Amino acid sequence: MSPTLCDIVDLEIFVKAAEESLRLCRSRGRDINVSLYQVVNPATGETESEFPTATDASIDDAIARVHEAYLSWRTTSKTERTEILHRVADLYAERADALATLITREMGKTTAEALGEIGFVADIYNYYADEGPALLADTPLQSKTEGAAWVRKAPVGPILGIMPWNYPYYQVARFSAPNIMIGNTMLLKHAPQCPESATAMEQIFHDAGLPHDVYINIFATNEHVADIIADPRISGVSVTGSERAGTAVAAIAGQNLKKVVLELGGSDPFIVLDTDNLEKVVGEAVSARMENGGQACNASKRFIVADSIYDEFVDRFTAAMASCTTGDPTDPDTTYGPLSSEQAARNLQEQVDDAVSKGAIVRTGGRRVAGPGAFFEPSVLTDVKPGMRAFREELFGPVAVVYRVANADEAVALANDTPYGLGASVYTSDEALALDMADRIDTGMVWINTPEGGGAELPFGGTKRSGVGRELGPYGIEEFVNKKLMHTPSKA
Repeated sequence: MSPTLCDIVDLEIFVKAAEESLRLCRSRGRDINVSLYQVVNPATGETESEFPTATDASIDDAIARVHEAYLSWRTTSKTERTEILHRVADLYAERADALATLITREMGKTTAEALGEIGFVADIYNYYADEGPALLADTPLQSKTEGAAWVRKAPVGPILGIMPWNYPYYQVARFSAPNIMIGNTMLLKHAPQCPESATAMEQIFHDAGLPHDVYINIFATNEHVADIIADPRISGVSVTGSERAGTAVAAIAGQNLKKVVLELGGSDPFIVLDTDNLEKVVGEAVSARMENGGQACNASKRFIVADSIYDEFVDRFTAAMASCTTGDPTDPDTTYGPLSSEQAARNLQEQVDDAVSKGAIVRTGGRRVAGPGAFFEPSVLTDVKPGMRAFREELFGPVAVVYRVANADEAVALANDTPYGLGASVYTSDEALALDMADRIDTGMVWINTPEGGGAELPFGGTKRSGVGRELGPYGIEEFVNKKLMHTPSKA
């Protein structure tokens, strides 16, 4: 077991303490059951439910079950898998209101955004149900070798998924939907603050007719995760989370020669060189920053604006950000809810305070909202420079940083001056220039004259410290397949 796995997820202080207690008890030969999985409502700070953490024996049993299930699931027809995925999508739609309530309580997402997430989830399951068989079809190869050759996309085995709290249903859907279609089986370790939604998802799969051991939810500790990755019956691991999480998991996976997909952090640039409708661009900039309360890896976080429109952009953007309202996430008048936890709010405040202490200017906000709950003001910072934490680190919350640049080359240089490379947006009326900039920006995704968007058919992923691999679309289904060469001397 590796103690470095404390970095797999950004845990609360109580989680770290419980992990340490668990480690000490195990070192003394005891296998105890400690609850790391708790729903702590970020709007109130109250603990609403607790779930028991898995024991060593239950994890061993889950690995054996998911491996045994793979041996039969891999032989099922694509037609059967398609029918199950369609039923999963239908159940999300039918249970949308109840499912939305769960994640609003778990991580503070507004009801409207929760329902929007669930709608996207249904799209993902339907996409892989509809397109999966064609995406997994044999690929003929042209070869000088006598006979016929082709590549068959076959399943590889049980896959471990480690998922975050910010999009509790969506992140799981883009992992599980393609793997169900492929014929792989799955162990799913969700974030410790999302046990209710994790349980609800497992129930949906069961109710849709998926054999129970094809998808197993596990309330595992980080020590368990290290053991699972090392187990020879596990064929790969997919992580969506922080850079620290990806680094820790990739190290263990590498030691055990396991395939990884890593969807990690981002500090996406939103570049504005010129526009004939600044009001529209500002509105899209606010939406791009404030989605999910600013807690999205691919949210626009750095706004890079040409000198000629910088002052007007800052004035309008600041006013629009200040007009956003936070509060009860179930209130339809609330723009965005609380941060996911008390610790998240403290971390964001420390990043802002560091920047201000070194000369950054707060145009609006910059502080936590007084009272109970992990609420933070909508905030805009300017004059952020290297040496400030806000220049290099990802700001996971409703805080935007605006930079002034002289031209396109300077904008591209600043956009690339980050350890991350997830997405970017470029606004200019010069389409040729926009395409040239898109080519030069080191990210996995670029959006031109539109904020970051997405769809089940569009691949999602980044470069640099934002991770490796792709999810969604035709590329997402190819990550955990065995691209098996088939050859026969016959041309038939």
